Amino acid sequence: FLKVQNSKMLHLKGLGAIGALVFHHTLVLVLLTRRCEGESQVIGPSQPIVAAVGDDVVLPCHLEPAEDASSMTVEWTRPDLSPRFVHVWRDGVELENKKHPSYVGRTSVSVNKLKLGDVSLKLSRVKLSDEGTLNGSC
Repeated sequence: FLKVQNSKMLHLKGLGAIGALVFHHTLVLVLLTRRCEGESQVIGPSQPIVAAVGDDVVLPCHLEPAEDASSMTVEWTRPDLSPRFVHVWRDGVELENKKHPSYVGRTSVSVNKLKLGDVSLKLSRVKLSDEGTLNGSC
């Protein structure tokens, strides 16, 4: 989960706390994970990730067991958007032209970390409109 608010950062104690907290200008991104084509599984965070509007945030995600993902197709999507792509990495290249316009220039993955099975997404300049469900797959 990515929890974003307009002012200062907050620390959440657990997933159950989200429903009880109400903030002005708050958003939550849910990261869902799926299996990769091979034996590796895509693993996302078990705890909420907190960020303020305007901050950069990393949505942690990795392959388990770790394997080189730099030559895989890695897709971060939001099913409520059209086009649904937040970030696309294919054949060793980021496909900026496949992204939803609101994410152009704001997302990235680390090539060096992809080689180690880390498919985490860096989201820059977080906006309230980033709210939604993210699906990471490879």
